[in-house]
Amino acid sequence: MNAVLSAPPDTSPATATATATAMDAALAPVQEVIRQLLVPQVAKIDTDAHYPHDVMKALGQAGAFRGAASPEHGGNGLGLPHVIAAMTAVSRECVSTGFLVWCQTACARYIDQSRNEALKAELLPRILSGEQMVGTGLSNTIKSYDEIEAYRLSARRVDGGYEINGVLPWVSNLGADHLFTTGCPVVNAADGEGPVFVVVDCAQPGFKLVECAHFLALDSTRTMACHFKDVFIPDSRVLAHPAESRAYVRRIKPGMILGQMGMGLGLAEACIELMRQSNRTHGHVNCHLDDQVDDLAPLLAQALETTHALAQALLDNPLAEVVVDVLRTRLAGGELAMRCAHAAMLHLGAKGYLMRSPAQRRLREAYFVGIVTPATKHLRREIARLTRTTPEFSAQAVAA
Repeated sequence: MNAVLSAPPDTSPATATATATAMDAALAPVQEVIRQLLVPQVAKIDTDAHYPHDVMKALGQAGAFRGAASPEHGGNGLGLPHVIAAMTAVSRECVSTGFLVWCQTACARYIDQSRNEALKAELLPRILSGEQMVGTGLSNTIKSYDEIEAYRLSARRVDGGYEINGVLPWVSNLGADHLFTTGCPVVNAADGEGPVFVVVDCAQPGFKLVECAHFLALDSTRTMACHFKDVFIPDSRVLAHPAESRAYVRRIKPGMILGQMGMGLGLAEACIELMRQSNRTHGHVNCHLDDQVDDLAPLLAQALETTHALAQALLDNPLAEVVVDVLRTRLAGGELAMRCAHAAMLHLGAKGYLMRSPAQRRLREAYFVGIVTPATKHLRREIARLTRTTPEFSAQAVAA
């Protein structure tokens, strides 16, 4: 995963040491929440579709979301590297909760990258502290923007805002008192303009949440369908108007995609640890499997290093020319997560196949990392489109 950065961040020893110290201090209370609140609930989250509301609130209070916005609005100044580090720590134990952290922080970052200063001041401190839970409804928007599928929503410009209609499937981290972001085309927009991006209140008139089918994994993430019937979004809740949206997407999309690396990194690390544990008693037979700890651990280390470098580049400049590097890193990260989960399952053997085993849960979680927007096939398509090539995209090849 050797990314080529156009403007490498300051990596002087003094700067690196100060940043690492600040990061460790910011993550310490997050680790305590994970240990005390999350770990005891992991099985319930996985098997009972239990939404970890108390964990998310506590993570917010511990500062897990504060890298997603500027200090002016309650952020900690550590930016995307901190967001990914916190998500990685959570995902070592539970990718469902790690995904909820991504929803919360992605939405916060969308707001932070908008030009709506009043909305930032109103919402960001509450989102970063965990007082306000939020989701991100940009899966369909981004796939439609990239011409992979049709838009599910449409908006019309009206006095003082926009009126939205349609059905948006599979938006996560939702509830009656939650907010989320989405975007859709405006039917009466001028030629050449992009979608409008807005913040939606799940309690507002004309909007309805509908339960989805049950999922193989991550069924605890409050993933629902969103029905819009003449839903009015005032200009005060607009993140980007159609004339602004192309520049807005350019600011948010790389961070949105790279932010997901926390899920894959944490899961891969947990799976490698499962392999180590199994080798204490079964190393004499595990040694005949294709993937060993010594094969996967260096790939994980490289993924961590590249992810941090790219996150730092985007913190320094949201418009940094690292889009292809971000896509390749995210693709390789997802493939590495699935590879590590597969290896852990084979290392544990029959023990990994038990319902109480973390290995089978990790395998199910890993496939989510491979299919969540942008999915593996979406990432490969975008890399091919941007580079005008169709190379081999394996985790090992990209890391080479």
